[in-house]
Amino acid sequence: MEAAEASGIENGLLEVLIRRLPGLRPSERRVAEAILADPEGVLTLTLAGLAQRAGVSEPTVIRLCAAIGCEGFRDLRVKLARSLAFSRATSHSVVVPGDDLPTLIEKVFDVNLASLAWARGRLDAEAMRRATDLLAGARRIEFFGLGASGIVALDAQQKFPLFGVPCGATTDAHQMVMLAALLEPGDAAVAISHTGETQEVVRALRLARGRGAACIAITGTDSAPLLRHADVGLVIETLENTERHTPTVSRLAALVVLDVLSTAVAMRRPEIQRIRVADMKRMLAAMRRSGRLPE
Repeated sequence: MEAAEASGIENGLLEVLIRRLPGLRPSERRVAEAILADPEGVLTLTLAGLAQRAGVSEPTVIRLCAAIGCEGFRDLRVKLARSLAFSRATSHSVVVPGDDLPTLIEKVFDVNLASLAWARGRLDAEAMRRATDLLAGARRIEFFGLGASGIVALDAQQKFPLFGVPCGATTDAHQMVMLAALLEPGDAAVAISHTGETQEVVRALRLARGRGAACIAITGTDSAPLLRHADVGLVIETLENTERHTPTVSRLAALVVLDVLSTAVAMRRPEIQRIRVADMKRMLAAMRRSGRLPE
């Protein structure tokens, strides 16, 4: 099982079952179909009960558990319960006419929390490690993004200089070309696009790679054209409903991923850099209180 699927099983067992159904043995497929037909009911069954319902032996149920990444029947039930709870949170979060403000608060918060959990479960830790390696070793970093992704790029620009990594960010298509063209081996470019199809961002990353820079793509789908020009691709899969409101969860998830990356880079810095960051924060706090730098 792929790493992303193995981690995503925590909240997406039902999805994993559907995806793996065609490749299962016939007897194991009967167990999977029994679970998908009545997932709520399976939570009340014993191992023997599920085997009887599917018309298979108990060892077959155990084999199905192993095939989808569960450590036995008990683990399957735990993950199934989580998957059902997650599905309820997302399905009940659709905003409809007549929703009052307390209901809107609950629904919007629920879908964002559930979607962040979904994204975390599917994030490739190995890809994050490789991205950290590239950023920690970069001489400079340029962040590219347009629209909502541009906001993420600007936020990243605020974080990374704190850890001794000079960087810039642009949300202008012409400046992206200019900056990408000036990158060299030893530099890094991070392109952010939820769809992964924004041509200006794709072009900038392609140009940066042609100049020898290490290239990282942050996107929301593993089929994004942007990934073709990246040394490391970070796919942040989220759940969004755009029918009734403009969602922010894809931006939130990208911001969190950049928080993780900046923290991971910071942890590799020598102690003197952490002391400088602490001193810088002390100066900023003094300026906020008095408008002056400390003596």
